[in-house]
Amino acid sequence: MKKYTEMSPVELKEELETLRSTYKGFEEAGFEFNMARGKPSPAQLDLSEDIINNLPWDKGYLTESGDDVRNYGLIDGIPEAKKLMAEMLECDPLQVVVFGNASLNIMYDVVDWAFVFGIDGEKPWGRQESVKFLCPVPGYDRHFSITEGFGIEMINIPMTGSGPDMDMVEKYVNNDPTVKGIWCVPKYSNPQGISYSDETVRRFAALTPAAKDFRIFWDNAYCVHHLYDDESRQDRILNILAECEKAGHPDMVYQFASTSKITFAGSGISCMSSSVKNLDEIRTHLSIQTIGYDKINQWRHVKFLKNRAGIEEHMKKHADILRPKFEVVMKKLDEELIPLGLGSYRRPNGGYFVSYEAPAGTAKDIVGKAKAAGVVMTGAGAPFPYKKDPDDSVIRIAPSYPEVDELEKAMDVFVCCVKLAYIEKHI
Repeated sequence: MKKYTEMSPVELKEELETLRSTYKGFEEAGFEFNMARGKPSPAQLDLSEDIINNLPWDKGYLTESGDDVRNYGLIDGIPEAKKLMAEMLECDPLQVVVFGNASLNIMYDVVDWAFVFGIDGEKPWGRQESVKFLCPVPGYDRHFSITEGFGIEMINIPMTGSGPDMDMVEKYVNNDPTVKGIWCVPKYSNPQGISYSDETVRRFAALTPAAKDFRIFWDNAYCVHHLYDDESRQDRILNILAECEKAGHPDMVYQFASTSKITFAGSGISCMSSSVKNLDEIRTHLSIQTIGYDKINQWRHVKFLKNRAGIEEHMKKHADILRPKFEVVMKKLDEELIPLGLGSYRRPNGGYFVSYEAPAGTAKDIVGKAKAAGVVMTGAGAPFPYKKDPDDSVIRIAPSYPEVDELEKAMDVFVCCVKLAYIEKHI
């Protein structure tokens, strides 16, 4: 297959006419596919129906601590839910506080509390002259929305195959007291699917921040979200809490997780894990903010998932649904774009996205063309702070929601749009 970069102007013009005809057919077909976010499909949600219908409520409502889940109390979660989430994150239940349905909500609250009350006795961020966050890119757009919403200056940190560029991270964190945090998705990163190497995790734990109130925001959203049964060694990450303790920095990390893509996306449970000292500070805010989160929902999740082994078995069912969809995306890229020299991507072993790097200067055009043909994708620029992709290149593909046959059609549209955008830019 001849690469577009090797084609003559005449050949490109001929190809352009064929593509325009194909694209017109897509427009007239009236497709409507939404691939803008990593939403679980209805089939995935159906896997957890027993949470609602078939749990053993006949055994009562009392937790092992003797508390009734229907009543007030236990603002930091029922003991059984703490144990479940601790097993998932491979930490001690004493290092876990269980919240409501969304870990994003916890992250927002933690930043809010830092702005209003400060961290560990330091001046509140809202009263400091400058507050900065490091943002590995491409990254998770909702992380960046939180920091942008608070007026925090965001600094791009390029991602490598083993995680963020740690030379840059160390330079900023260890020398600039205005750097207060860094966003991290350490396993199957959003959107590239990269898992942090052992060296990267250890370098995070060994940071010596210039700011006492610096924290690593470790969003371990995809810790059990494998696409294949034989989890690759390269995707097994070290325990950040344990590594920080070893390095003498037990308070430096806030870890977040949830069951949003394990059970029900809108009705799961979430948690934060950190040092006991950090969690005691968090509890002071919770004791004023809430009487307690939904303990009945926590109870349901414990009864349904049971333990780490139960979670892993459940996630294999998710993988069986997701894997064919990811393979459709990768097959289309491998057969239709990569041989033509049009962009690149990294094959993920888990998570919810495929990150395609289009030819520079074409991402916005590709996403716009796809939308006009009925395929809605994440906005170009979204994986970067302020929605500014310096190369106009990264496109996040979210294959989870459409059915396989729909995804085939959507990827045909996408492939056509990439080819069109490239030729129109270079002809």
